[in-house]
Amino acid sequence: MIEREFVEQRKKEYQSQEFISSTLKNVGHSHTKLQKTPLGEKIIIYTARPGLIVGKKGQNISKLTETLKKEFKFDNPQIEISEVENINLDAQIVAERIASSLERFGSQRFKGAMHRAMEDVMKAGALGVEILLSGKIPSSRARRWRVFDGYLKKCGNLSEIAVQRSKVSAHLRSGTIGVQVSIMTKDPRLLASMPTMNKDEVEEAEKQVEKEEKTEEKPKAKKTAKAPKAAEKAEEKTEEKPEEPNVENDEGTKQSE
Repeated sequence: MIEREFVEQRKKEYQSQEFISSTLKNVGHSHTKLQKTPLGEKIIIYTARPGLIVGKKGQNISKLTETLKKEFKFDNPQIEISEVENINLDAQIVAERIASSLERFGSQRFKGAMHRAMEDVMKAGALGVEILLSGKIPSSRARRWRVFDGYLKKCGNLSEIAVQRSKVSAHLRSGTIGVQVSIMTKDPRLLASMPTMNKDEVEEAEKQVEKEEKTEEKPKAKKTAKAPKAAEKAEEKTEEKPEEPNVENDEGTKQSE
């Protein structure tokens, strides 16, 4: 069946990607892509430190090609390395940084590592960031710490298109700690999906806003003008009322006389 062949190919690709990510741990590995060519399989590895992956005279790449041939039965794997343009906008690299800092300095400086990573990501030009740490930090009880900034989509099609998510585990004496990073970048597909307005539409909207503001201000001014008049009338009535009974009493006394 053709469907089974497709499933087997996908499984092979997934297993090879996991194997590459496990072998290239703490080297600034971001992700890998597999492409089929007439000559063989083309494997593109995206990293922040290409020199460490290549090694001296390409020793590391030659070892990788041999292992991929044996374990995954690739005919002619061709490995290419491409450098990541902006390190702070890659969720996998940011998560690995936080995990490595936790393994180096322990759980005492975990808040500083989280806030530093968040500031670097926002300075790089991201729309929003969210960093989650879960585990026995800093005490023996398991807790969950959350740090976020900016605008981040949680659901819908935009969350799948423009949000990068990654999960990394850091091994400490207290136990394993999970690091989860999600970054929302300025993807051109995101901007294309957003509604746009022409200059004429913007001007019309501004005029409508000004009209609404003027209509809201007018009734307020009338109310403020009427308020003192009403207060004056009330004062006049209070002054006139006590004088009326005195006049009636005087008339009654005159008649009796």
